[in-house]
Amino acid sequence: MNKFIWLLGCAPLLLAGCDEVTTSGAGPSNQFMSTLSPELLAMADPRQNLNAVKIDPADGCFVYQYAGPVETTFLPLRSKDGRPICSQRAEVPPTI
Repeated sequence: MNKFIWLLGCAPLLLAGCDEVTTSGAGPSNQFMSTLSPELLAMADPRQNLNAVKIDPADGCFVYQYAGPVETTFLPLRSKDGRPICSQRAEVPPTI
């Protein structure tokens, strides 16, 4: 009887781990760019996933989808020399 009570008590916690996690709009959008410009293709390191590239609205830099062994995440798109590639310069807030 004691095991049954524990099972009923732990069931909601175990099932909560199966819920899909949703994020707010603070991160990059879910729309990938359909085609990349020839300049961007020439600049980007080809070892990155160039089929899943988008612009992060937070800083205006390109990010690509990296599917690792544990999770899928977005990493900054880097040039062949390792520098991040951005579409526009991030605005620096004025200092007072």
